[in-house]
Amino acid sequence: MALSEPLLEVRDLYYSYPDGSPALNGLNLTLERDEKLALVGANGSGKSTLLALLAGCFLPGRGDVSLSGQTVGSGLDRLRKAVGLIFQDPDDQLFMPRVLEDVAFGLVSHGMDLVEAHERARATLETLSAAHLENRLPHRLSGGEKRMVALAGILAMRPEIVVLDEPSSALDPGARRRVIEVLRALDRPMILATHDLDLALDVCSRASIMSRGRIAATGGLPDLFRDEALLRANGLELPLRYGGI
Repeated sequence: MALSEPLLEVRDLYYSYPDGSPALNGLNLTLERDEKLALVGANGSGKSTLLALLAGCFLPGRGDVSLSGQTVGSGLDRLRKAVGLIFQDPDDQLFMPRVLEDVAFGLVSHGMDLVEAHERARATLETLSAAHLENRLPHRLSGGEKRMVALAGILAMRPEIVVLDEPSSALDPGARRRVIEVLRALDRPMILATHDLDLALDVCSRASIMSRGRIAATGGLPDLFRDEALLRANGLELPLRYGGI
C-alpha cells in the first residue's frame, strides 16, 4: 500500500459521447509515483477516451481527477501541463516541416525562446538516440521513428506523467523492440494503454483491465496476466509467452 497520496487518482469517473453513448461508467484508477501502469482492454472498452480525458482534452460528466492529492476540478490547464499524451497514430502529432521544429513546437507555443526551445528539443532527441533525425521530414520517417519523435515532443515539455495509446501498433519487430527499450528506460510515471500484453509485461509493474468503461481488475504483473479466465472474460487473450494465440 502506498505510504503517500497517489500521483494520480481517478474517482467514480463518468463520460458520455456527444450522441449520448456511455464511454466511462464509474471508473476508478490510481497511478503511484514512479509507477508504470498498463491499461489493457478490448476495443471499445474506453481506454483511449480515458487517456484523452486525463490529458485535459475534455471534462468528465461526473467524478474527480486528483493530482498529488489535489482535485483538478474544471482546471483542464492543470491536466494539460501535468499529463503528456502520445496518440496511437503519431501522424496526428507531427505536422511541422522538420523534426526539430516538431519537437520544439510545444515549447515555442508556450512562449519559450526559439533558440532555447531548439536546444531542449535537440537534448530530448539525444536522450532517445534520435538526434540524427532532427533535419528529417516527419512524413518521411518510418513508423518507429515517428513514434520516437512524437515521444520527444511530449518529453520536451517535461510533463509529470506520460500516457501512451497503443505505442507498439503497426510496428515491425525491430521498431517494437526499440520502443520497449525506450519505455523501460524512461524515468517518468507512465500509463500505457495497449493490446500488446507482452509489451506491457516488459515495461510495466502493474496493470488495470478495462471493460465497458470501468476497471474490471487491477493487479501486479506478471500474476494478473496469468489469469486466463479473467482475461477471456474481458475480451483478452493470454500473452504469447504464456501460450496465448
